[in-house]
Amino acid sequence: MAATSATSGSATPAFPPPRLYPIPEVTVPTFIYPSTDYVRGVPILLDLGTSQTRVGYATDNEPRITFPTHIARYRDRKILRTFTLVGSDANLDANTRQAAKSPFDGPLVANWEYLETILDYTFVKMGVTSEGRIDNPIVMTELFACPLSQHKTMQELLFETYNAPSATFGLDSLFSYHYNNGSSGLIVSIANETTNLIPVVNGKGILSQAKRLNWGGQHAASFLLNLMQLKYPHFPMKLTPLHAEMLIKEHCYVSRVSYSDEIEHYLDRDEQLDERDHIIQTPFTEAVVAVKSEEELARIAERRKESGRKLQEQAAKLRLEKLIKKEQELEYYHAIAKKSAEVSQRDFKRILDSEGFDDENSLNRTIKTLERSIKRSRKQDVGEDESDTEAQTFPLLEIPDDQLDETQIKQKRHQRLLKSNYDARMRAKAEKKREQERKEEEARKEEEWRTQDLEGWIQNRREQRDKVLQRIKDKKRLKEELNNRKSLASQLRMKSIANLASDTPTSGRKRRRAQGSGIGGIGGATGDTLGGGGGGGGDDDEDTFGANDDDWAVYRDIVNASDTEEDDELAESVRRLEDQLLQHDPNFTLENTLDAQNDWTSSLIHAFLRGSRPFDPSSRAEAHQIHLNVERIRVPEVLFQPSIAGIDQAGIVELASDILLRRLPDADSREACKDVFLTGGYSLLPGLDDRLHHELRAMLPIERELNIRRADNGILDAWNGMRKWINEDGNAKCLVTRQEYEEYGSDYLKEHHMGNVPFV
Repeated sequence: MAATSATSGSATPAFPPPRLYPIPEVTVPTFIYPSTDYVRGVPILLDLGTSQTRVGYATDNEPRITFPTHIARYRDRKILRTFTLVGSDANLDANTRQAAKSPFDGPLVANWEYLETILDYTFVKMGVTSEGRIDNPIVMTELFACPLSQHKTMQELLFETYNAPSATFGLDSLFSYHYNNGSSGLIVSIANETTNLIPVVNGKGILSQAKRLNWGGQHAASFLLNLMQLKYPHFPMKLTPLHAEMLIKEHCYVSRVSYSDEIEHYLDRDEQLDERDHIIQTPFTEAVVAVKSEEELARIAERRKESGRKLQEQAAKLRLEKLIKKEQELEYYHAIAKKSAEVSQRDFKRILDSEGFDDENSLNRTIKTLERSIKRSRKQDVGEDESDTEAQTFPLLEIPDDQLDETQIKQKRHQRLLKSNYDARMRAKAEKKREQERKEEEARKEEEWRTQDLEGWIQNRREQRDKVLQRIKDKKRLKEELNNRKSLASQLRMKSIANLASDTPTSGRKRRRAQGSGIGGIGGATGDTLGGGGGGGGDDDEDTFGANDDDWAVYRDIVNASDTEEDDELAESVRRLEDQLLQHDPNFTLENTLDAQNDWTSSLIHAFLRGSRPFDPSSRAEAHQIHLNVERIRVPEVLFQPSIAGIDQAGIVELASDILLRRLPDADSREACKDVFLTGGYSLLPGLDDRLHHELRAMLPIERELNIRRADNGILDAWNGMRKWINEDGNAKCLVTRQEYEEYGSDYLKEHHMGNVPFV
């Protein structure tokens, strides 16, 4: 598509259509039917994770059922019944999906009632038909360094509630390592809640030297979700943690060599930026726009043009009438001011009181205000006319009314209006001439200053430009603050609204509006007082808001209306100053101009938010797009630098090097370096093994052999390891039987290489 720069106005080259990635949709799972081939006495393998649960028989090649480890309760108000939905069934409806809760609080079980419901669901779906008991041994995974209280409660639940014949517990990472034929090595298990590093010697985990990092897939998804909310605070679609989890799996990867070097150039505008920047397109509804023919568009444009012309004529007429009225009022107040020299102080005080002025200073302030307002109006509203070049005459104004008939009197009134208009134009023309002479004089002095002191002149222009830019920033910041109802600007705005909405309006002053006859009477000084000279005065409670131009500044403050004229003046001032600096300042180049700084092609923020292409705010498709760029490597980098996410712990490289170099004997350390094993769902990130190899190689002795490998299936290998272990000869004796539980109590444990015994 062709695009143009919104700031510089220069044409940019055409871009090919971008590659869009759809947002991962939450698929509705299929209903899990109960198994019909229940096998009594065969061990049930239960990989109970904080994210997903996988269950199957020891004779199966893969888990029979896999479902999320959460539960939802739904109340049907029509039939007044509460339904409990477990696992995949809780995702069938949007309401129940939002209400789904996990029995875990972090890695620990917090709600045993929920867990019991999940186990009921598990055994029913496995097809268990025995009444009041489970006639199958249970092999279950548990948390690394599981507290004794958790282990005891779980054992009581299996033996007391389900009457299981026997049960045992083990670590998922050790089961996965056993399935992948590991003997001695270092397990790096990156799961949903934690990351564990466990050294293994001759098939037995040395748990006393193991380390844990409180970071996993769930934290990474939450971290990415927070980054997206900060990056797009007004995004029109709600992103869920499940969306973030799937985005990590599909788009994130680990920096293979150096994170700092890669992220430094990640947003550089080169050929690979489109490959690094993944555009995620979320669902949207395209706005329907009625297409009109060229004839209809031409008629609409002509009507708008004619309507605009009429409005301009009406506005010009109203502005001229307002200017004439102000000039008459100013002349009237000048006549009052002259009376101070003609009458006594007492009479002059009485005149001021009758006109609503406190003293002579108040009258002078009103005169100065009117003079400034008239000067602005003459400069902005009154234009020159070709007829102004010829002198116009108004002969009927010098003839008394008693010497004229009715037709001539009407013509005299019309000539009086024309004369006022003509005088206003002449005064405006003279004012423009004086203003032009003043500008020419300023330009001459400025040129002389620039010739004599170029450095000082350049410094002055730079300072003026900085002040104008600061005003532009202040206006922009004020508009942003008004969007926050708790900001000081919004509170002042509401205060202005409250004052205007008050039931007690500000009392207006009496003002006599000078009419033509009144001014003439004053000018002729035919009376001792001014009572008959002025027009009708306003009442004390008259609302005069809007009579002066300054009153409308309150309106602009209330509605935060964009003062287009002021914005244009500021922009024109910046362009004028920059043109002068470009012409005379050798250190000021095109790259220093405001247009160049606002150009999206050179904006790092634009590359971060919108990639390498222009952004069209009117496009609904682009408004529903997320650009994943630096987040693709920033989120996984927390494993190596936890401080990025605010975690005060060491990364996996520091933990691994501490185990290999300080906590293990030299012989065991050498064997462990030969088999660094990655497992867990979050370990599937691309580049993790290469980065870990690069970092560890830099910390280990050069003669030390280092090999890093991944699990065949980082998610299912824990369950497969349970199946392999329980089917091996002699391991069935490691299960605690019901008789042993009743004899020795819930504290009784049997030690085996897959267990958690050293910590309980």
